Amino acid sequence: MEQESQLAKLGLFDARVPRYTSYPTAPHFGNAVTPKLFAAWIEAIPEGSEISLYLHVPFCRRLCWFCACRTQGTSTDEPVKAYVETLKAEIALLRRHLPRGVRLSRLHWGGGTPTLLAPDLIRDLAGTIFDAVPMGEGAEFSVEIDPDEVDAPRLDALAQSGMNRASIGVQDFDPEIQRTIGRIQPYELTRDVAEMIRDRGVKSLNADILYGLPHQTQARISDSVQKLLSLSPDRVALYGYAHVPWMSRRQQMIPSDAIPTPQERLKLFETAAKLFQWDGYEAIGIDHFARPTDGMAVAARNGTLRRNFQGYTDDTAPVLVGLGASSISRFPQGYAQNASGTSDYTKAIRAGEFTTHRGHVFAGEDKLRGRIIEALMSDFRVNRAELLADFGATEAQLAAMFDKAVAQFGDMVQLTADGMSIPVKARPLTRMIARCFDDYDQSKAQHSAAI
Repeated sequence: MEQESQLAKLGLFDARVPRYTSYPTAPHFGNAVTPKLFAAWIEAIPEGSEISLYLHVPFCRRLCWFCACRTQGTSTDEPVKAYVETLKAEIALLRRHLPRGVRLSRLHWGGGTPTLLAPDLIRDLAGTIFDAVPMGEGAEFSVEIDPDEVDAPRLDALAQSGMNRASIGVQDFDPEIQRTIGRIQPYELTRDVAEMIRDRGVKSLNADILYGLPHQTQARISDSVQKLLSLSPDRVALYGYAHVPWMSRRQQMIPSDAIPTPQERLKLFETAAKLFQWDGYEAIGIDHFARPTDGMAVAARNGTLRRNFQGYTDDTAPVLVGLGASSISRFPQGYAQNASGTSDYTKAIRAGEFTTHRGHVFAGEDKLRGRIIEALMSDFRVNRAELLADFGATEAQLAAMFDKAVAQFGDMVQLTADGMSIPVKARPLTRMIARCFDDYDQSKAQHSAAI
């Protein structure tokens, strides 16, 4: 109770802060990044290097009420087929600008629902990608899978195309909660799909589960976590449900008075986290858990854990290229985002142009502050020597930044011989502490709750 009181005094239960999957965050992107500049950034990738690729499929058969992602519903395959043809044209355009010998370290299909693609579309799209950018040694091909929108032929196509990591969204197994969030997905269905995935030789399995959902209690989340543990995923993302009905209209279907309070959300997170750790999972960053042998756990121990738009990653490639409507790319020079509307995206690609419509060019202290925020979010510590050597920081700069954090959070941050760290008791405050190093105006952005 004493710790909860201290967290309350520091504003944890009232704060709304960025998730910091980028710095600066997407609301601060502007129009400085054009399709021409995006093409130049692609051409500047070193020959023979490795990049990551994210491919966005925005379509869903059902629009889950809790989801705030960029998605659209479809009851037929025709829009999906047309979209795949546009993706193939975008891949061909990318190929024309890529330097020689570039390979993939990671390929991720997200959405939306990538598994609503028919088997022939899966094979066609994967083949087009690998013809343009082959997989590098030890590369990973992961796909987000909706158990309610997948079958044996589609899983066959994915496995035969090279998928070696699958990600299943669980959210919660409680029937009342599922009805309230518009996502009916029985445990038995999820279990059967997990078995089908492994039967096809896909050994790595991720799962997502949410805390802070309407009607969720400690008993209910305990039951859902235990059912999830029976599937033995290699890594788990324990995300806080972001209730932002002003941004996502479908969330207006969810009764606000059924949503747990911030204090209850913290208890839900702690309950689930303890269960994962008791089962042998290692805590990764602020909201992930992984088996000790999983690549993400290894990266966390080695200090090579990174953060991107999909959350935490063990991928260290300096370039992430986003394909599809609304996808965001990251380069050493900055960020670039594709047109969000499917029609605008399609129109530009069919005209033979990249669809970049906004982004950000790194300047000033962007890279330095971005690295500090990423290190806090990933490792709960900042290494002074790294910042001085690799990011051009000065001792005076760092002293001013660290002193600001200490002034606001007191002993919830600790200055150390080699930099600064966040003690275990203060880790619920990590996003708020990270905000201390954010030099952009956050007053007008509407972010999700800090816990």
